Amino acid sequence: MGHVDLWVWIISVAVIVGFFFFDFYSHVKHAHVPSIKESGLWTLFYVVIAVVFMVGVGWFWGWDHGGDFIAGYATEKALSVDNLFVFLMIMTGFKVPKIAQQKVLLIGIAMALVFRTVFIIAGAWVLNELSWVFYIFGAWLLFMAIRQFVESFDDSDPEMPKWVSKLGKIIPSSEHYNGDKWTIVEAGKKLATPLTIVVVALGMTDILFALDSIPAIFGITQEPYLVFMANAFALLGLRQMYFLLDALLTRLVFLDLGIAFILGFIGVKLVFHAMHVNELSWLNGGEPILWAPEIPTWFSLVFIMGVLVIATVTSLIYSSHHDDDDEDEDESSKTEAELGAKETTDEA
Repeated sequence: MGHVDLWVWIISVAVIVGFFFFDFYSHVKHAHVPSIKESGLWTLFYVVIAVVFMVGVGWFWGWDHGGDFIAGYATEKALSVDNLFVFLMIMTGFKVPKIAQQKVLLIGIAMALVFRTVFIIAGAWVLNELSWVFYIFGAWLLFMAIRQFVESFDDSDPEMPKWVSKLGKIIPSSEHYNGDKWTIVEAGKKLATPLTIVVVALGMTDILFALDSIPAIFGITQEPYLVFMANAFALLGLRQMYFLLDALLTRLVFLDLGIAFILGFIGVKLVFHAMHVNELSWLNGGEPILWAPEIPTWFSLVFIMGVLVIATVTSLIYSSHHDDDDEDEDESSKTEAELGAKETTDEA
């Protein structure tokens, strides 16, 4: 696959699978609610592992490839964090017990990696055989960027997708949980607990997420190995990040806007790349359009990282000021209520 030897693929896949098994047996098998400290340390651990991998790629394969990996990783991580909003909504909607959320998330994330691997293999083959697909990917990302930009100004609470609530009618299930178990016996019948529905919902939701995340990563690098590893590392640690960001997700108010800019940038980058490898006979006589600029790796990395930092910092500052204003309003309301009560007492 690509320019990477088969033995490198085998070792890499084995390591990723090993991490998932390690995650399950060390944290998920014995159900518990992770603390902020535990979630933070493991999130940091997986980020450090990704950075070490980037250094290894840069050292052995060239720093351009290392830059492509870390830019792709940052993009996929940002999209994954954005997806946690939907995961949180599904978890809340089904009232999943905290003690069972780790297992549901890990299995859902493992399913996501399998689905994305299929998309990556298909995408790599299509782009290698049909270079004009870059135009389609670019146009799709520009459309997604515009939609994300518009939706980022919508202050209404997001609603759970209607198809998720219909899963309960398809899968014979109970409305009651049985700890972190998958089944429960009611009236002599073995039924699936809501955990089964939640896992299926998370897996199907990630298929929809892949429609923008996979074209986005191919807009940064066309090396299937780097695309796979960026996705794998972005998904590793996502379970821990869910619990770490549980209280912060609602504070990242400008993350959607930042992701819109990133998707738009990558969409433009894909269109420029499509022009450079143009083979459409009705466009420039089937010859490459060389006046289109080729955006270098370092600029992509700086742009993506810069947007993520700006979106995160401005979100936290805005949320902090918003919280202070709410406290002032609460204090003012409390004071007015006390004055009103005092006036009533005096009149009496």
